[in-house]
Amino acid sequence: MQVVATGTLIFLIIGGVGVGVLALALLGAELLTFGHPDADGPVSVEAVAGFIGAFGFGAAIVNELLGGRTAWMIAAAVAGGALAAVPTAWLATRLSRAARDMRTDATPTRNDLIGAVGLVVTPVPTTGYGEVRVRVAGQPVKLNARADQPIPLGARIFVVEALSETSVHVETY
Repeated sequence: MQVVATGTLIFLIIGGVGVGVLALALLGAELLTFGHPDADGPVSVEAVAGFIGAFGFGAAIVNELLGGRTAWMIAAAVAGGALAAVPTAWLATRLSRAARDMRTDATPTRNDLIGAVGLVVTPVPTTGYGEVRVRVAGQPVKLNARADQPIPLGARIFVVEALSETSVHVETY
């Protein structure tokens, strides 16, 4: 059974802590927030966590490769860890900013329902509501539907008016 050097174990623990903090930071946990929550400051938590994680694991690898028995070998392991940590911190900063600033499509509103084409899934009577299925922003949506004339099950429909976010006025298509 091979025993892990004490220095390597310490470096692995440092790396594990860095990865844990990085995972929490990327998942949105507000760790170590100082001052205003919107102000990230010159160095983000993701960059620090990426640096610590890469430093720990990089130093552990170098320490194992060198043997880590003397102070000079451990110093070389620290230098190797720092060499791995700088680009990792830069990459973590870039990726976290890209994810945070990613552009997304606008949330569909009731106005987006007008003009949608779909199918009747529950017959639409002249008085009361039936149900229709339409596609809004590429997603199927089931809505309550009213009509001036009865519309049978399976008929193709066209949304004329959005009565609310969940109900529409339809005509046959």
